[in-house]
Amino acid sequence: MKINKAFMLSFIAPLMILLSVAGLILRENNRKIFYLPIGFMGISMILEKSFNRKLNRLNILKKIKSFQKVK
Repeated sequence: MKINKAFMLSFIAPLMILLSVAGLILRENNRKIFYLPIGFMGISMILEKSFNRKLNRLNILKKIKSFQKVK
């Protein structure tokens, strides 16, 4: 059984955010800074995926509208 790469990334991004929050809450003050980059990467992965999905939907809608005008 093959595992889709996008399917795995959909679990990794929230896991990164969860790990970052747990690290910020549970660690000592001098070690908290190390968990910020992983949280930012998780958030950026989610935002990038939603932005790309929106652009792809707009492109598909434009193609559909251009085919409807031809008829």
